[in-house]
Amino acid sequence: MRLDEEKCKGCTNCIKHCPTGAIRVRRGKAYIIKERCIDCGECIRICPSHAKYAEKYPFDEINRYKYKIALPAPTLYGQFNNLTDTDIVLTALKRMGFDDVCEVSQAAEFISEATRIMLKGDRIPRPVISSACPAVVRLIRVRFPNLIGHVLDLNAPMEEAARIAREKALRETDYKNDDIGVFFITPCTAKITAIKSPICNIKSYVNGVFSIKDIYPVLLGNMEKLDAEETEELSKSGIIGVGWASSGGEASGVFTDRYLAADGIENVIKILEELEDEKLNDLDFIELNACPGGCVGGPLTVENPYVAKARLTRLRKYMPISCNHLPTKNIPKPLYWQKPLEPVSVMKLADNVREAMAKMKELNEIDAILPGLDCGTCGAPSCRDLAEDIVRGKASINDCVFFTSENTDGRDYIPIPAPFRKADDDKKDKKE
Repeated sequence: MRLDEEKCKGCTNCIKHCPTGAIRVRRGKAYIIKERCIDCGECIRICPSHAKYAEKYPFDEINRYKYKIALPAPTLYGQFNNLTDTDIVLTALKRMGFDDVCEVSQAAEFISEATRIMLKGDRIPRPVISSACPAVVRLIRVRFPNLIGHVLDLNAPMEEAARIAREKALRETDYKNDDIGVFFITPCTAKITAIKSPICNIKSYVNGVFSIKDIYPVLLGNMEKLDAEETEELSKSGIIGVGWASSGGEASGVFTDRYLAADGIENVIKILEELEDEKLNDLDFIELNACPGGCVGGPLTVENPYVAKARLTRLRKYMPISCNHLPTKNIPKPLYWQKPLEPVSVMKLADNVREAMAKMKELNEIDAILPGLDCGTCGAPSCRDLAEDIVRGKASINDCVFFTSENTDGRDYIPIPAPFRKADDDKKDKKE
């Protein structure tokens, strides 16, 4: 996530919607606390000034490689009206300068089958949480570390598609690994971060990423120029794989009635809270998507998510159920994460337990005297967040507009308690 300070007006909309409290407004401008950010893109969606944006790769990045492969997310198919053949999109995408395309929906069908195999065992406690949405995985490691054991330790379809495409290129061409560039066409910001900073793999198989929004105009132009006889047969996925683009699509491919699918970051948090309270133990599988409607609602798409979902529903009528199956009943090792998911202790106040307890006591004392309105005027999402910032030395209680050392305009103010006053206020009291 990136911030354009010139566009930012300090309106505080973003701080109210960030699921991890990763944004503050100071001196009239927002800033992002990087270690807390899960790159869900909610701030991009909510910012009226368009001050938040995702980091971009220039398209000429593909020219660094001798053999270029595109990985289109299934969400891409929902961006076009009256589409009945995905090969049209894939052929047009290939003509943008790629030597090959590999559908992420193809890899999704492998992951769906692997998930079905996993659910037959009991290695992961129920309910099993999907690991497909990187924003949700990052949210769990930051806010819900107790649920890490429930997360499915399989690669996301994007990563598996990149591995399949790269190995195919190495088999069928004379190019070396460093000559091959694999580029993902993404609907969201979280997958950009998953590529640049993978948390459960040593290194991503993907070399770069382009947003659907950025490539859409050129891709649409290429599609309009295509003749029927020029369309190549490139599609290798079916209903299950393409279904991953919408909320509930992944879960329906698991073939169990004991599942739940939730989308939108606020709904995701509610489900995780209920799961933490052990209220959902009767379920086998939980699919969670940070974006509303699933990946079709990603901030880097061009179409309304409900329209895109309806288009994909129509498109899937022309497809087989699934075109891809694992070679054996055992899950291949490359489908698993290379390293375990670890919690991130960005919320702790100190490394030392005694010091952390002392700071928590101070935080609670400050929180108790704050007005509790959570108005955001101080630049923090809530009064408790301001109290935490004060304890961390990153804010002052004077940032709250309801506190002042003297009443200057006749309004009712809450007097600042002595322990939390600024030094100059204490000096002023002594003089008086």
